[in-house]
Amino acid sequence: MQNSSFAHHLAVSSLLPRLSVGMPNAVNVGFLAPLSGQAESWGLPGLHGCRIWEDWLNKTGGLLINGRRYPIKIVEFDCDYDAGRAEEGARHLIEQHDIKLLMMLGGDTIARIREYLTQRKVLTSTLLPSDLSPDMPYLIAPSELHPIYNVTGVDWLARTRPELRTVAICSQSDALGLPSLATYRAAFKAANVGIVKEIQYDPHATDAAGIVQPMLDSNPDILCWCTSYTPMVHAMTEYAHAQGFKGQIISCTLDYYDQLVARTSAEFMEGFVFQFPDFDDEKLTDKTFFFNQPKGFFDEYNNRFPGTWTAVSWEYVAILDIWHAAVEKCNSVNPLPVLAAMKQLGHVTHAFGPAHWWGENMFGIDNALVGDWPVVTLKSGKAKIAAFGSIPRWLKRHGGLLKQEMSDLGQLWEQRLQSSGSGTALQARTPELILQK
Repeated sequence: MQNSSFAHHLAVSSLLPRLSVGMPNAVNVGFLAPLSGQAESWGLPGLHGCRIWEDWLNKTGGLLINGRRYPIKIVEFDCDYDAGRAEEGARHLIEQHDIKLLMMLGGDTIARIREYLTQRKVLTSTLLPSDLSPDMPYLIAPSELHPIYNVTGVDWLARTRPELRTVAICSQSDALGLPSLATYRAAFKAANVGIVKEIQYDPHATDAAGIVQPMLDSNPDILCWCTSYTPMVHAMTEYAHAQGFKGQIISCTLDYYDQLVARTSAEFMEGFVFQFPDFDDEKLTDKTFFFNQPKGFFDEYNNRFPGTWTAVSWEYVAILDIWHAAVEKCNSVNPLPVLAAMKQLGHVTHAFGPAHWWGENMFGIDNALVGDWPVVTLKSGKAKIAAFGSIPRWLKRHGGLLKQEMSDLGQLWEQRLQSSGSGTALQARTPELILQK
């Protein structure tokens, strides 16, 4: 987080009362995500990462606010990626633990608590910017730009393997899968790769053969799993292997890829494209995040929680890093000044370098950080960053195509609000308008 002007610092930090003597000893942060169930790999490993960050920060004394130190406490609640459980968890964390930041996976778990979170002015983070809309000015996506970053993998694949001309795509039909499907549609169309088969399947489906075989029957050069849940990614990949597929596979995530390599082969998995690196990758050594030591974070994570590293092991921590910098900048844990501190300069350094706030055209509000994102491939059974792709550059060329695909699948913010009965008579809100509320 860059330094702001002293005058702006005073203006922002004076909006609401500062943390002072009457504040509890610990500052509570809520972690509301799936710690069990089919989406566990996108929740529980993130909590593990937060425990490391919590320990590291508290060992240095905690949050520094107005010259005083306050310890951080991460309070978790398992929503099992269930909307009812998420509603219960949100009320519990907010009303019983007075949390100052609520971290969520997002998607279907946000739908029932949108109005509640907004009324309570709870600063809430999601890993899915497709959750964003003007009716939730305190909802931010500062870490993961799912599914927009998936365009970088397709773009890189099209440039490095131009002989691949056709793709078969599948996706579960929920708030995680449909935006991903729209993004992959747009990315492949922009790359002039023909979509020869598309399958939308029930989120609770377990029949990999019933999904993959029709895709194989279309004889594609590429199989694309979109953002399927980890158990399905494994099952579909193993089925493709059993059927002798020799082409390219691409997926948003490839959690526990070592297990897939062991159950198929390093040769079969060679060149598999996805979006999430291991943090011992040499191409991350010059990145400044997680106390300037991504490999140290990766090593400690694997020592404490062996065999559990996934796409989200670091993402909630990245949110905490940005929130921490904003809190100490504005000398407050109240949502309005913290959000203003995050937004005031327009640019923030996120995990993979400089990023800027974006989203109004797509989601009605500029509450998502957009920058570069890594393209990862398997090399001899190990994840390696092949390149960093520029999301803003791709959006400049093909943003209209992406918006059309999002619209076709009903994923634009006004479509989602209308389908939920919330109406569409909303205007995009700038940080200045938020602060006037």
